[in-house]
Amino acid sequence: MPHVDAPAFPESILLTALSKTFGYATFRPHQREIVESILLGKDVLAIMPTGGGKSLCYQLPARMAAGTAVVISPLISLMKDQVDSARDNNMAAAYLNSSLTTSQAAGVYRQLREGALDLLYISPERFALDSFLNSLKEAKISFFAVDEAHCLSEWGHDFRPDYLSLANIRLHFPNAPIAAFTATATSEVQSDIFAKLTLRNPLQVRASFNRPNLYYEVRPKREVDKQILEFLKDHPDEPGIVYRTTRDAVEKTAAFLDGKGIKALPYHAGLAQGKREAHQDAFNNDETQIIVATIAFGMGIDKSNVRFVIHADLPKNIEGYYQETGRAGRDGDPSMCLLFYGGGDIPKLRHFLDQIEDERERALAISKLNRMAEFAARNLCRRRQLLAYFEETYPDENCGSCDICTGKATTQDATREAQMAISALVRTGERFGAAHVVDVLIGADTARIRELGHHNLKTYGVGKHKDKTFWRALMGEMLGRGLLVLDSGPYPILKLTAECLPILQGQEKFSILEVAAPGVGKDRRGSGSSGSGGYGSSSKSAAPELSNSDAKLFMRLKKLRKDFSQRQNVPPYVVFTDKTLHEMCRNKPVTLAALREISGVGDAKRDRYGIEFVQEIRAHLEEA
Repeated sequence: MPHVDAPAFPESILLTALSKTFGYATFRPHQREIVESILLGKDVLAIMPTGGGKSLCYQLPARMAAGTAVVISPLISLMKDQVDSARDNNMAAAYLNSSLTTSQAAGVYRQLREGALDLLYISPERFALDSFLNSLKEAKISFFAVDEAHCLSEWGHDFRPDYLSLANIRLHFPNAPIAAFTATATSEVQSDIFAKLTLRNPLQVRASFNRPNLYYEVRPKREVDKQILEFLKDHPDEPGIVYRTTRDAVEKTAAFLDGKGIKALPYHAGLAQGKREAHQDAFNNDETQIIVATIAFGMGIDKSNVRFVIHADLPKNIEGYYQETGRAGRDGDPSMCLLFYGGGDIPKLRHFLDQIEDERERALAISKLNRMAEFAARNLCRRRQLLAYFEETYPDENCGSCDICTGKATTQDATREAQMAISALVRTGERFGAAHVVDVLIGADTARIRELGHHNLKTYGVGKHKDKTFWRALMGEMLGRGLLVLDSGPYPILKLTAECLPILQGQEKFSILEVAAPGVGKDRRGSGSSGSGGYGSSSKSAAPELSNSDAKLFMRLKKLRKDFSQRQNVPPYVVFTDKTLHEMCRNKPVTLAALREISGVGDAKRDRYGIEFVQEIRAHLEEA
């Protein structure tokens, strides 16, 4: 990693600015060196996990440097949230996008010309406009920050052609530093970002991708809506995201939960824009605790107190899974990442991937899907697998924060059943998908089986001691571990690989994961290391435990926070995060000076909210 030049900014100055602006006493890992490098005029390429504090890395230097920092961000909703948060910390911030009226946009342009902005958020499409570039050239620009920079790369999981215009930043603004940020980047994506932005001897930061407060678990998918419902019953009043692959699945799951008395709103690209925005606002404003969504929801979401992320279907790749799970626990408190996995997910996803016309792109997507299936199927620490994908080695033997390491996931020997499946595939000529092979194994009496004469095969009915769910899960695991592959043609036909031979010949055992206590998904955490900061405790709630008195105070402070957020038309977490409220409940500050010592309370927030929060805490103590 390149060495930063001798500091032009003593650490005391940076810490003072950090404390006054954001209310934090210390930087998180890598933040200080990134802030300092930007202030020194150096380019930066920072790969930091979601929740690692990326926005502070460009907001603080924007506050300290002369001129306007231009932040390029992909989503309108993200811009608004970030601007609201910056303004709440007394920064001069604005955005330019299609949601503004003509007069509102004119006001922002005027502020830009007059040098009245610390931060200006724009979309990549706006940067590509000649008229906007001309306006930028008339202003004093301190630096450019490119958020979600993986969108630049065709090797990334979320490539966006409109990002390619950002290659012209260096051409039009040769003296302005460029800071690129992303939460997920393999070495190929990192190289792509470096080249396309023409970064000059940048500070390169690759922070650890480990999120120790997240607990990872995979459960066999059975009746997934019922499984989700049982999980949510154990997590009342906790905000969470449920991801589904298709719009239809989103609507059905949201309707099912709503019918069971759990308010859950759908979110997908097929909804009218106004409805999407209303549903996201309801979630951000704590008016609904559950959002059921496709991956159209959530890139860059700032909501800090998401306590769980559920994947009801297998994601297409590990990059997407990592980023989506990263939306849980951004405040650092324990949070749950739950994946329901069934072998039937793979053929469905393969159907979509097989529509990709470019052969290289299709092969890459299929390879990534296989890695995702392997993650779900292997009896290996989830954290270790995730970090290995991002070329990072987890140092400990036991992470204490996943179903494998806490012993929640146990295994069963399925060597005999795997041999049966292999034999059935051989005898049917490797010409069919999983559904037909399963029918052969369980001895189903179907017209297709009779027509093909497969009821006469030696393997017909040999697996009737297990149900369809078991056999589909088994084949999913065999796919995930490379014993089977899906044919590259238009249909999801299963093919055997050489990896299955040692199992067929009895030279190797084949075990599959089994949930220790069977059922439709009751929440059963392991007893992992509490030092991991993860989710492996016996309590049902992911939120930090509070005494009865503190819990009552927390609810009072939440109500007060809600009152402020409604007055200012901002999400509650913009006022204070749950983590900050929890610290108030523990320390009970009754003076403004004591409140200022709470993490997340800077000068502006102390002045804006302090008196009422201190009075609420005093009132609680007097009534106790």
